[in-house]
Amino acid sequence: MPFDSTIISSVALGIALSACCGFRVFVPLLAAALAGHFHWYQFASDMQWLGSMPAMVCFGTAALVEIAAYYFPFLDNILDAIAAPLAVMAGAVLAFAILPEGGGNQLLRWVAAIIAGGATAGTIHAGTGLLRLFSTKATLGVGNPVVASGENLLAVLGSLLSFIMPVIIAAILLLLAIWIGYKGLKRLAAGKPGEL
Repeated sequence: MPFDSTIISSVALGIALSACCGFRVFVPLLAAALAGHFHWYQFASDMQWLGSMPAMVCFGTAALVEIAAYYFPFLDNILDAIAAPLAVMAGAVLAFAILPEGGGNQLLRWVAAIIAGGATAGTIHAGTGLLRLFSTKATLGVGNPVVASGENLLAVLGSLLSFIMPVIIAAILLLLAIWIGYKGLKRLAAGKPGEL
């Protein structure tokens, strides 16, 4: 079977955008909607709605609200709890939209999207949530806007660069997710889940 760089690139793009959902749920969705709308990327036929005007307006509004809301200490911790399942779902949907249709086997595509996209987004989100809890505890919330700014920057830059160099960004974000997962499991085993 010949090497297909298009498939590798698509899988990497799906993983990279999904991972960015761990920083901000709606920024990667907005980036994908813009890419689809302006024909910078061709999504799977069953996910063409992602590039529609209603999707762009919805994701754009949600992204602005989400970015602004994370600048309010303590509210940001509540948002982390709400955004956790949303990040996993958004990551899975983005991965599904980008993964090749593979002969119409939707179940296999959804399983791959949930494992690659949902798990990566969820792991990144768990790490940022723990970082915010640590910041809240250490600085009484004063340092949280700095954490929020870093997450916003990573979400925006990661989403944009995912379309330019998907394999590199996917590799970096996967390594970050693996490191976060390792540190999280190590803390749980030591009985210190709330510390970094």
